[in-house]
Amino acid sequence: MNINLQLDALRGTYRDGRTTPRQLLLQLRDKAAALNPDYHLFIHLLSAEELEPYLAALDGRDLDSLPLYGVPFAIKDNIDLAGIPTTAACPAFAYVPERSATIVEQLLALGAIPLGKTNLDQFATGLNGSRSPYGACPNSVLPEYPSGGSSAGSSLAVALGVASFSLGTDTAGSGRVPAALNNLVGMKATKGLISTAGVVPACRTLDCVTTFTATAREASQLLTLTARLDPRDEYSRSNPLWNDGSAFGTPRPFRFGVPRAQDLQFYGCPEGPLLFGDAIDRLKALGGEAVELDLSPFLEAARLLYEGPWVAERYSVAGELMAQNPEAVLPVIRAVLAKAPAVDGVQTFRAQYRLQALKARCDTALEGLDCVVTPTIGRPVTLAELEAEPVLRNSQLGYYTNFMNLLDYAAVAVPSAFMDNGLPWGVTLFGRAFTDQYLLSVADALQRQQGLAVPAPATVARHDRARLVVCGAHLDGLALNWQLKQRGARLVETTFSSQDYQLYALAGGPPFRPGMVRVKDGGVAIAVEVWELPSRELGSFLTGIPAPLGLGKVQLADGRWESGFICEAYGLEGAVNISHLGGWRMYLKTLG
Repeated sequence: MNINLQLDALRGTYRDGRTTPRQLLLQLRDKAAALNPDYHLFIHLLSAEELEPYLAALDGRDLDSLPLYGVPFAIKDNIDLAGIPTTAACPAFAYVPERSATIVEQLLALGAIPLGKTNLDQFATGLNGSRSPYGACPNSVLPEYPSGGSSAGSSLAVALGVASFSLGTDTAGSGRVPAALNNLVGMKATKGLISTAGVVPACRTLDCVTTFTATAREASQLLTLTARLDPRDEYSRSNPLWNDGSAFGTPRPFRFGVPRAQDLQFYGCPEGPLLFGDAIDRLKALGGEAVELDLSPFLEAARLLYEGPWVAERYSVAGELMAQNPEAVLPVIRAVLAKAPAVDGVQTFRAQYRLQALKARCDTALEGLDCVVTPTIGRPVTLAELEAEPVLRNSQLGYYTNFMNLLDYAAVAVPSAFMDNGLPWGVTLFGRAFTDQYLLSVADALQRQQGLAVPAPATVARHDRARLVVCGAHLDGLALNWQLKQRGARLVETTFSSQDYQLYALAGGPPFRPGMVRVKDGGVAIAVEVWELPSRELGSFLTGIPAPLGLGKVQLADGRWESGFICEAYGLEGAVNISHLGGWRMYLKTLG
């Protein structure tokens, strides 16, 4: 039976009684076992006996009581599943955990079923999927190319149709590069948003658990279910409410950063510039405004990951084993980690200072942007090229990915096109921490634009900036505008309300203030401005608004509803109706 494994489709299949979790998982296990000799995607595929406790836990359970009822998923083998060896692709390092990683426990509690532990670049050090004693992972489309790594087997499990989704990890691009090479969505959420408790560290301060899915919508659903503060993880962070599941929606007009031409690198690939240009055009067609971005400070930060002291953080995991049993670690991994013992404290702090200086520049560059788009990889490399020049070719794969976690940004890789040879190609959308659901919203819009048959979200996408409609003293350059600019606000647009409002000059002052009131009859369009300010500042702004004014919803001329200034009816006592003037600036001109 050919079953669509995407989350909503699979739920419908179970509801219709076309299969059961037990039937499906055993079929998928057989399919994975048949694929494994060629693709080496699983290090440990759960046996029927090992699957049974998870399947039995669903017996008698109501489908609607478990959001991930019977959903098959795969687990990268540096993430613990209780009772199953965790190897990090190094047999000498292997151990059997008594407890599953927090993310795995969450998924099991939601009804998901683990199919097995997937192959990876040893100790998650690599972006290509060929650095494993369990075998290199070829690409799901063209076997002469790699799957990408280090989350190699996890990407293949979804791409080859044996799992609805999979878990990977991402320190330098391990959850994005394999997604791009296998036509998947790779979600690298904000650091700490998904718990890393029970994950073998690559760089403990940078690591993220990632998901591979066919669609951005599924990635949003999974993030909504799993973004929880975890007492087991000292690096866990609370998810702000502006980034919860309700933030996933249809993007309104947005501004996106595009790297300068001199910052782009395609390593001689003639198709890359054309495919990237096409992706930019598609974002524009979705209502995006392209803004040139200096990517050089981001790229300098990226170089710190392997040229700086963070290689010593990787060594803290594998170093003892390397010292005691060098042959247990693959030669290419030993070469990457060889310089780590020479890193000292002075070098470490100097690198941290440099990184902080770069982050300040990069954060400033992101101000006023909703997201940034880059290629996910500059050029795909063949397995033969990797074998001939493993470090160089691996480094090229990480050109656009290595800086994300160092700079604390959220990122999502999304399919964008296919190359002439049929190999998948994609772009990455990234933005400030805790804009994950917004990035997924833009990724979803891109996928729908390319023909993905899913309905558009009914709500508007949100991120860490709130929009505010002002009509009076907070207009640009007027008496109270400083209250917005002090909070980092920027002017988004000058427009009009719908023709459903009246404007009054309120009694009292200075400062003199208007009151805008929605009416059933006799309304006109009022000149307004739309400002955008950090969501964290909205509360302090709201509490400073004096009666009879407050914040509510204001309808704009194009039908949109935005948060904005409204006036209580009692405040109109002694006020003068100035609606015929069409706006507060026009009224001020009449005062001379």
